[in-house]
Amino acid sequence: MPPGQSASAPAKSEPRRRIVFLGLRGIPNIQGGVEKHVEMLASELNSCGWDVEVIGRSRYLPQGGSRSWNGIRVLPLWAPRKMALEAIVHTFLGVWLAALRRPDILHIHAVGPALFVPLARLLGLRVVVTHHGYDYERQKWGGFARSVLKLGEYFGMRLSHGRIAVSNGVARTMAARYHAPVAFVPNGVSLAPPAAETGILAEFALKPKRYVLLAARFVPEKRQCDLIQAFARLDRPGFQLVLAGDAEFETPYSAEVRALAKRTPGVVLTGFQTGARLAELFANAALFVLPSSHEGMPIALLEAMASGLPVLASDIAANKEIDLPAEDYFPLGDIDALARAIATKMANPLSEERIRAQRLHVEQTYSWPGVAQQTLQVYRASLA
Repeated sequence: MPPGQSASAPAKSEPRRRIVFLGLRGIPNIQGGVEKHVEMLASELNSCGWDVEVIGRSRYLPQGGSRSWNGIRVLPLWAPRKMALEAIVHTFLGVWLAALRRPDILHIHAVGPALFVPLARLLGLRVVVTHHGYDYERQKWGGFARSVLKLGEYFGMRLSHGRIAVSNGVARTMAARYHAPVAFVPNGVSLAPPAAETGILAEFALKPKRYVLLAARFVPEKRQCDLIQAFARLDRPGFQLVLAGDAEFETPYSAEVRALAKRTPGVVLTGFQTGARLAELFANAALFVLPSSHEGMPIALLEAMASGLPVLASDIAANKEIDLPAEDYFPLGDIDALARAIATKMANPLSEERIRAQRLHVEQTYSWPGVAQQTLQVYRASLA
């Protein structure tokens, strides 16, 4: 399909199919890369004529029973409020609920939830798994949890009917490791229209083009502390650092971020933002920085590029796969190098020509309609 082209409805001869998504907190407007991915993909699949259901975790969703959002049915399901158990228990229960719903495809997201692919197969479900990155490399997990996540990866890549990876590098590695075809289907990005004034700048005393932005959850692999320390070394009076995000569970790391931000002048914590408020933060930032040590394919970085922002990213494989110019990367964990790169970026704003070229590249390469069509190819092959 040509880049940027809208996904079309299925031919009349194709039966109407039903998809259930599992392995996420829920939709819409819930913090997390997988959540954003499913929110956008589900909307596109619905416009293609598929009936779409999302099984979410009840604590993140409005109280009450199932509800409809943009034609998508969102089903709340209980999960324990413990970081180590929430996803695994919810997915176990979600597979049983999916078995009662009998969809054409159960689409499980991330390697942890993929642990229950064998159960889904035993219950007669057709299963597609999306690998969003090596979750067992996240700093928050201990040895036992990492072993469980690796087992989930094995089950997901060996036993599912269809396999997707959001990174080309992950797709190649999984295909070689498990001797099974893995489709590379990247994350997409929505090209935000000019942001309306929501009052968020005034609320946090921010001035247009006078702040650096990071939008991410407070988890160790996002490296907010690196960014705060680099910002503290800048000599830029009047500039601020905005951290848009929060933590689902309070941890020693999230407490460290808050404490470091409190004692560093110019750092602003806005909490989790979405929709028009987040779009306004992107539209008025001077620079977007992603210092993370782990990513699948970073949606926030793509959103910043689509907003025409200059960007800086750590030189990890997932970020480098986006193929930015060399000056847009810095060595992971090198706080001095990050501080120098931020200063250089702020002293040399992007030209209008560069902004247009960056936006065009994102539009042509990472459109959600294109992602939906590639995903549908995997579904159809799994149902054949």
